[in-house]
Amino acid sequence: MSESGYYHKQIQTVSIKNNILRIEFGFKQRLLEGNKGTFLFINRKTEKEKEYFINTVEDDDSIGIYEITVDLKEDKEEFSTTGVWDLYIKVEDPEEDEEKKYRLKSNRQELSLIYHNYKNDENHVYFYPYTTNKMNVSFKTTKRPFIAKVEEAYVDKGGLLNIRGFVLNAEALRNNVKNIKKTLIISNHLDDERHRIELEDVERADLTELYGDQVRNYDEVGFKGTIPLKDYLHTTELIYLRFYIELSYKDGDNKEVVTVTPRLTFNPFNPLHAKRMIITKVDGVNRKILIKKTKVKSYLSVKVYVYNFKKEWKGKIRRKLHDIKRSRKLKLVYKKLFKVAGYLPARKKSVIFESFAGKQYSCNPRAIFEYMKENNPDYKMYWSVDKRYIKNFEGRNLNIVPRFSIQWLFVMARAQYWVSNSRLPLWVPKPKHTTYLQTWHGTPLKKLAADMDEVHMPGTNTVKYKNNFLKEASNWDYLISPNAYSSEIFARAFGFQKEMIESGYPRNDVLYNDDEKDNIEGLKQNFGLPLDKKILLYAPTWRDNQFYGKGKYKFDLELDLNMLREQIGDEYIVLLRMHYLVAENFDLTPYAGFAFDFSNYEDIRELYLVSDMLITDYSSVFFDYGNLRRPMIFFVYDIEDYRDNLRGFYFDFEEKAPGPLVKTTEEVIEAIKQAEVTPISDQFEEFYEKFCYLESGVSSKRVVDTVFNKKK
Repeated sequence: MSESGYYHKQIQTVSIKNNILRIEFGFKQRLLEGNKGTFLFINRKTEKEKEYFINTVEDDDSIGIYEITVDLKEDKEEFSTTGVWDLYIKVEDPEEDEEKKYRLKSNRQELSLIYHNYKNDENHVYFYPYTTNKMNVSFKTTKRPFIAKVEEAYVDKGGLLNIRGFVLNAEALRNNVKNIKKTLIISNHLDDERHRIELEDVERADLTELYGDQVRNYDEVGFKGTIPLKDYLHTTELIYLRFYIELSYKDGDNKEVVTVTPRLTFNPFNPLHAKRMIITKVDGVNRKILIKKTKVKSYLSVKVYVYNFKKEWKGKIRRKLHDIKRSRKLKLVYKKLFKVAGYLPARKKSVIFESFAGKQYSCNPRAIFEYMKENNPDYKMYWSVDKRYIKNFEGRNLNIVPRFSIQWLFVMARAQYWVSNSRLPLWVPKPKHTTYLQTWHGTPLKKLAADMDEVHMPGTNTVKYKNNFLKEASNWDYLISPNAYSSEIFARAFGFQKEMIESGYPRNDVLYNDDEKDNIEGLKQNFGLPLDKKILLYAPTWRDNQFYGKGKYKFDLELDLNMLREQIGDEYIVLLRMHYLVAENFDLTPYAGFAFDFSNYEDIRELYLVSDMLITDYSSVFFDYGNLRRPMIFFVYDIEDYRDNLRGFYFDFEEKAPGPLVKTTEEVIEAIKQAEVTPISDQFEEFYEKFCYLESGVSSKRVVDTVFNKKK
């Protein structure tokens, strides 16, 4: 830290006034001397860079003080488009002919209160800075006008939850609306019950002074409230409480306006208070109340459960043992033991199935299993299950084997057959007596494995990813293909030279065998969906370059559910089904009764059957859905980036897609209305003949006859 209080790589102040953004920060003086540095805004999605000249404010200390200014009116084209910009200092070293980028850190200010309003046509968007989970500074442009945060939350001994913070609707603030009523809405993860508590206003002249820049007044945005938690805890089940704020006011025409914020975030004054706990009696039973902010999105979360001292300590010991099990030395012992067990005699007619790394009872492995259960009862069949997802398998009369357990090691090592729809870990050695059936999980649109130009996934690079993929694929004895188009690509992209089973996908058999009105209505009733509404299924794929970490991918919901509900909510509801790699847990509480999250429902085939229309992007789900001959809409808001920078396509998707390509929610709505008139596009028949011609409800039989019954 310098004598002036500035830290290296840390932003000290941000201000927006008269269309000028000013950022002041500290940086090591020796790195920037001689104008070697440039200030960068880098678009997180497109990786486009905006460069700005760095002005020196003071460089007498080891940590210099620097600033940049941005004319937001002049740069409207870039910053008025929804997206995220990350901030860096790029420093060039002419002696070593290289450059280095330094990410800029936050000093924990309430940066989101320093925003700029852009008007695009009739719509307003808001450009503002914020602090990321890693304490970096980024800027975001969004259509959402809400800024809401809980700054203090604690439970007293009487079981009262006390919260304090601020909330504003930038649109109301822009129109100088007064007397806004604030109401806290409390929901939970168990049911649709809502509780409402009126909040008290708290004057926040401090926010106006710190962040108003003499153009924004935050005096009336503060709130505080006391919530009697005991009134809402009449269940002994574990319960998670979520919080929102409803803002209601009269507009210029004296009409009542009611808006609800997204789920409240939690940013305590004291970081040590980000997690608080108390044990209190409710209905004569000890309850543990845990207040914390969630890891990914920093939401305010209140977890309540029945407290048991012995159970609590057993849990702590179990978690400690789990950490020991994951140690590197123990993993090496496990791998060697697996290799030794592979020399044991095979268990004849034993099969172990796995779907999406043990997370689901689904896809082609499920279809093959269910066919064999009916037609090959002499086989002993097991399911490899990730223990974190064991609930997806319970109650189905399955032989469950916890993945990477000692039991799993011996079952896998001695099985005569492995059936999987995705890659197994590279370290798993295939015994000589084992036949490995790789079913895969989709018709390829996006480039795969060896055909990919670049790999943007976490924890790997292009060369390593391709080598590992081809090495694991060399273990496959059979590979299922849904059509001739896929066979050609699979053989090249996977380096596969053994037997290709061109059968159609077993998982699609039900789309022919169960596509009946009574069955579909029964599914809707089981799902708790209204029978008088048409159903839109939104099933997008994941983006390689948007991730939280290895195997955990981000997804920003670009589809405007508010707009959909307002314009077609009387006729339609929406089911969301994210890709299995996406780590988001979407909170759809504000859209209760209209939008439903089915991302964790394992059998997407049943979602196909109940839906009247599919909205997707580059996901291979549309190849399967095409078997139903129902309308499809392609919401491809980032098609240029996805096509040119991430994966690339195997065929001319923009010309040959079996439905319209749209980029905005408005265009999605128009396409839905058009599909009501013309359900099938001109290209559909050509698409169907190329990709769906093998499907007729008997693909499972074809595969089982080839692999298990040895019929050619």
